[in-house]
Amino acid sequence: MLLGRKKTGLGLGNIVGLGGKIEPGETSLEAIVREIEEESSLVVDPAAVSEVGFIRYAFPHRENWSQDSTVFVVDTFTGTPVESDEVVPAWYDVTDLPLDGMWDDAKYWLPQVLAGERVHASFTFGEDLKTVSESSFDAP
Repeated sequence: MLLGRKKTGLGLGNIVGLGGKIEPGETSLEAIVREIEEESSLVVDPAAVSEVGFIRYAFPHRENWSQDSTVFVVDTFTGTPVESDEVVPAWYDVTDLPLDGMWDDAKYWLPQVLAGERVHASFTFGEDLKTVSESSFDAP
């Protein structure tokens, strides 16, 4: 699985999935294809992208970090991952993910997605802005 260590911004130092914000006039599918290329130089055909879930993140102690995210899985691409201004991409074995280096919520939902399941969840982060204080999972 390709993940990247964040070099800037929200999540600095964390290992994260590739992705980012939707630009005006862009769909979430267009955004993920663009973000993957910007962050890793990999080119993804939109037909190779599967939407597998939705996650709501709440940061009551830093509201501007709160956000909604669509979860995608990509199964084919062209190119070789290259470090960008934003992330250092690296491959990880799906049986040995670096969950301790990721946002705390990943341990709750990422294994589910990698097992082929959909996810629809909400996570609230505590005062330390790192630890999940509440979570809920809904039927997708």
